[in-house]
Amino acid sequence: MSRPAPGQKPPAPDLGGEHAYRRTLPDGGRVHVDRPLPFLLLAHHGDEPFGLARRIASISAASIIWPQAGGEATDAGACDEASRLLDALQDDYPRFLLVHLHDLPRDASIDAKSPRLEPFCFRLGCSDDDHAKAAARMLREALCTLEMDLREPALEHTPVQRCSPRIEQLLSQHEGISELSLGIPQIHRVPGEDSRRIYPQIYHGMESAVLDALMQAIAVFIERATPDGDGDGRPGGRPHHRTLGRSRWIDAAAKADQALVDVAGSFDFLLGVSPINTVDAYRQFEARKRREPPEFRYRPLPLSPDVAKRRLYQIDLRAVEDPVLEQLFREKQLEIDQQLMLLQRRNTPAFKHVSMLQYGGVDGDLLAQAEAILAQIKGPCPVSGGRRLGAEGLRDAADAMIARYRRQTEAFAAARVQLREDTGPGLMVSGPKLLISTASGVPEGRVDPLLQHEIGVHLLTHVNGSHQGLGIFGSGLANYEGIQEGLGVFAEFVVGGLTIPRLRLLAARVLIVHAMLDDADFMQCHTLLHQSHGFSSQAAFNIVARIFRSGGLTKDAIYLQGFQQVIARVAAGKSLDPFWLGKIAERHVPVIEELRARGMLRPPMVTPEFLDRPIAQANCKALREGTSFLDLQRKPLQ
Repeated sequence: MSRPAPGQKPPAPDLGGEHAYRRTLPDGGRVHVDRPLPFLLLAHHGDEPFGLARRIASISAASIIWPQAGGEATDAGACDEASRLLDALQDDYPRFLLVHLHDLPRDASIDAKSPRLEPFCFRLGCSDDDHAKAAARMLREALCTLEMDLREPALEHTPVQRCSPRIEQLLSQHEGISELSLGIPQIHRVPGEDSRRIYPQIYHGMESAVLDALMQAIAVFIERATPDGDGDGRPGGRPHHRTLGRSRWIDAAAKADQALVDVAGSFDFLLGVSPINTVDAYRQFEARKRREPPEFRYRPLPLSPDVAKRRLYQIDLRAVEDPVLEQLFREKQLEIDQQLMLLQRRNTPAFKHVSMLQYGGVDGDLLAQAEAILAQIKGPCPVSGGRRLGAEGLRDAADAMIARYRRQTEAFAAARVQLREDTGPGLMVSGPKLLISTASGVPEGRVDPLLQHEIGVHLLTHVNGSHQGLGIFGSGLANYEGIQEGLGVFAEFVVGGLTIPRLRLLAARVLIVHAMLDDADFMQCHTLLHQSHGFSSQAAFNIVARIFRSGGLTKDAIYLQGFQQVIARVAAGKSLDPFWLGKIAERHVPVIEELRARGMLRPPMVTPEFLDRPIAQANCKALREGTSFLDLQRKPLQ
C-alpha cells in the first residue's frame, strides 16, 4: 500500500470491502482487520522468534502488531493506525475493546539442566468499567480451564499493562473504550539461551487455547456493551465466540491449500495400488483349480514418492495464520505422506502395516457386527430376476443422473464418466470422474442404488467441496473416506437398494481384513468365504483380491464401519447436512460448524436427490424411531 505524502492525512481504512484490510507498517509491523468488529488486539513484541503475544494477535480477526525494536517512530505509527481504525468504527461501535498482549519475561534461573519448569502463570488486567470487568471474569474462567502438558495455570491480577505509552493519548481522543491486558507465560520455550528452541506441541496448543479464551471474553464484552446487539455488536445478545474469528482466507492459506492439492493430485492412490489384471488373474486362478494364489500386476508409478514428499513438506503451513485451517492442512499433509509411503511399499510385507496407520484395523465391535450379518442372513440370496447392465449401460445411466444434477447447478459441468479396461469390475470416483470398469455387469435393480452411492455421494461432495474456496474440501480432508463410504452405503440403503448380497459383501470385507491382519493367506481367505459362508468362487475372489492388493489394504473394512456411523447418527436425530459441504470425516463436524459460523464456508451447491424420495424419508424416520437397519433390511423379504 502506498504511503501518504508528508503532512497528508492517510485515507480512511476500507473495512467493508471484499477483502480484509491489511496494511504493512514500517520495521515489520502489520495491521489486519477482517471486517468491522468492536475489538482490536495489540501486540508490541520483542525480537525473540516464536513469541506467543505476536502469534495470537496475528491469527485473530482484528489486530495491530509492531516490534519494540522500531523505537518511537514505529510506536507512533502503530498507535496512529489504531486511532484511524477507531475513528472508522466509532459510529457502529460506541463501546470498543482494546486487548493488550505481551509475553512475560522468562525465569532466568531456569536452565537446560534445571528440574524446574517455566511458571505457568498468566497476568490479567482490565480497565475500571463494568464491560471490561465482565470480559475479564470470562477470560479468567476460560484460562483456568486450560491444561497444557498435564499442567494447570495460575492467574495474577495486575493493573492494565498497555502496549505503548501513546495509548493514553489515544484514549483521551476516543470515548467508550474498555481495555484488557494479558501477560502470557513462555512455557513453550526450551530452557537455555537459544530462544529459537521451543516445544512445538505446547506452542500450538497455547496459541489456539489462549485465542479461544480471548474470543470468549470478547463475546461477553459484546453482550454487556450492546445488550440489544448481534454477533458483531449490533442488535441481539451474546455472539458465539467462534463467530468472532476470521471470515476469509488469506492468500497464504490459498497458496498452502493449492500446494497440498497439487501434491495430492500428482498421483491417483487407488489406481496406484490396484491390480490391472484382476479379470485375467481370476481366469488363471480357476484354470489352476484354485490351488495357487493369483499373480497380480500393477501400473508403474508415474512419480517419485521421495520427490513428492519433499514438495509436500516444503509447504509453509505456519503462514496460514489460522489454527483451525493449519490443523486441517497438517492432517492432510500427514495423510498424503502415508499414501506416498504406501506407494513406496507396494508388494512388500510393510504395506499392510502402513495401511493400518492410514485406515486402521478391525476392532471387536465391528468384527462382531460383520459376523452377525453373515450369521443372520445365510446363503447367497440372489437379486430378483431381470436384465444386467454392462459397462455401456452403466455409463448411459450415469450420464443421465449427472445431467439431472447439471440442470440444478453448473458446478456439475466438469463431472464426466470414463470407461476403463485396466480396473477390476466395479465403479469408482476419482476427482470429477466416475470410472467404470469395462468388466462390470450390474443387475438392473442395483443400478440406481449404486449410482446414488457413487454420484449422489462421492461425486456430489467433490463438486460441492471444490466450490468452498479451498481445494482440500473437494479432494477430501484427512480420513474422510470412512464416513464417505458409509454415506454411500447409506444412500443404497435408504432408497431400498442395499440388497442382501451387497450387505453380506460388506460384512465379508471386514471378515477378510481381520483374517489378513491375523496372517491368513489368500487361499485361506478364499476358502473361508467360498466354503464357510457360501460365496461363489468369483465373488470370494473379488473380495479377497481387493483386500490383498499391493500387500494388504485394510481400507475395505471402513465401508461397514462408516455405514454404522451414519446409521447411529441418523438414529440419534443428528443432521447429515455438514457432510454435503465437501469430503469430511465425522470428527470434522465441529470444525465445519465453526467455519460456517465464521462465514468461511458456502452452502452446498446441490444436495443428494435421494434425500427427497419418500422411501428415504420413511427409512430415516424408522431409524429415528428405534428400528434397526437389519429389521428394515428384512422387511421387503417378509
